[in-house]
Amino acid sequence: MSTAAPLRPIPLPDEVTAPFWEGCRRGELRMQRCAECARFRFHPRPMCPHCLSLASEWVRMSGEGTLFSFVICHAPVLPAFQAQVPYAVALVELVEDPGLRMLGGVLDTPPDRLRIGQRVRVEFEEFADGVVLPQWRLAP
Repeated sequence: MSTAAPLRPIPLPDEVTAPFWEGCRRGELRMQRCAECARFRFHPRPMCPHCLSLASEWVRMSGEGTLFSFVICHAPVLPAFQAQVPYAVALVELVEDPGLRMLGGVLDTPPDRLRIGQRVRVEFEEFADGVVLPQWRLAP
């Protein structure tokens, strides 16, 4: 029987998502924006869901947002998260665009201290194989 800790799922960057993951490795939160209609989109994808353009650019974001919603996980979704329970998974609305939201963990905050509307800042956490994930921390 193995005593190794279970592995967390690791994202596999592809041609479309690589700029996002490269930004994370540099400590930058970058979002894809349509070069035609100028609307942001997340998750990255080849075609704009609003105007169907294939042209896009990558924009560095401030990394600031608001806690739009969250859920407290009392039972881990995967065995790799057992040591973290209970933990919060947040839906954060980025300040640059009220329709631009992304999920992430909330760092170093007891779940009972979280409230909708709290300000958060992105922080980057390095995992296995050089993968860096955006996470969230309550803003001071």
